[in-house]
Amino acid sequence: MTFIETPNAPKPGGHYSQAVVHGDLVYLSGILPITPSGEKLTDATFSEQTEQILKNLDAILQAAGSTRDKVIKVTVFIADISAWGTVNQVYTQFFGDHRPARSVVPVLPLHYGFGIELEAIAAL
Repeated sequence: MTFIETPNAPKPGGHYSQAVVHGDLVYLSGILPITPSGEKLTDATFSEQTEQILKNLDAILQAAGSTRDKVIKVTVFIADISAWGTVNQVYTQFFGDHRPARSVVPVLPLHYGFGIELEAIAAL
């Protein structure tokens, strides 16, 4: 088991790793819209929050030795399901023709007032 931490994504805010590699899989912890320098994008639009989360996803995947086209499963937690169209548009542009399995879970509230959080599982 290998614990992943990259300075190209925000530091964990608690007792967890950005990701864990076990066997041929990478398990990514919940990713929030926080810049690598620690800026919390709580006042950003759903589009901007989603873009930052996906940048963080790319950085963590790279540190683990994987890429976005190897993502198997994504879970998206969203605080306002009416924003799903916007989130899905950014998500679709990011993944292109790759279509990982996905769950969308409406929740209230999220950490620090964020609108979205994402976790993923990827292959190496």
